[in-house]
Amino acid sequence: MSAIVPLTGEPLALDLVNTRTAVGDLLTTSDDLRAWLELQAGRLPDAQAAADPGPDDLAAVRAVREHTANALHRVLRGEPPAEADLTALNDIQRAAPAISELTWNGSAITAQRRRTGPIGAPLAAWLAEAAADLLSDPAVTRIRQCEADDCVLLFLPAHPRRRWCSAARCGNRVRVARHYQRHKTV
Repeated sequence: MSAIVPLTGEPLALDLVNTRTAVGDLLTTSDDLRAWLELQAGRLPDAQAAADPGPDDLAAVRAVREHTANALHRVLRGEPPAEADLTALNDIQRAAPAISELTWNGSAITAQRRRTGPIGAPLAAWLAEAAADLLSDPAVTRIRQCEADDCVLLFLPAHPRRRWCSAARCGNRVRVARHYQRHKTV
């Protein structure tokens, strides 16, 4: 992955959208996608987090990201999302249907939700499902763009006064710049 570390910890769909930064795309190669999946390992099914993605898988994930970003940006401007973006996200989910796979563990029946198909289809479907969850959540209207001048990342603030994608990343830079401006000799 590029030298820029992606922001993580936001809803999964926002983390995906935030792989497009002001300085470039963090998902340009299969290796970049693999590294991002490793960062998200606890949030994806084991099979998806341990995937060894190829170029087709990268293209599928990037398609989810584009449709999610397009829909999200329109919603944040108070506009309805484009029907084409919603249809694409729905079609991506349909390409790898989720099932509750039943197994016997020796004493009880367990059900584990999983998707089938080649790596890219279930991975894209999980991410499209995360996008659907985000876009249909009433909290979507609280999503903000970082207030740092050179940042395009989005976040869902847990506190209404939060202004930056990351206090350590952009918040620190903004505070240091303000301090420098106040103490700069004329």
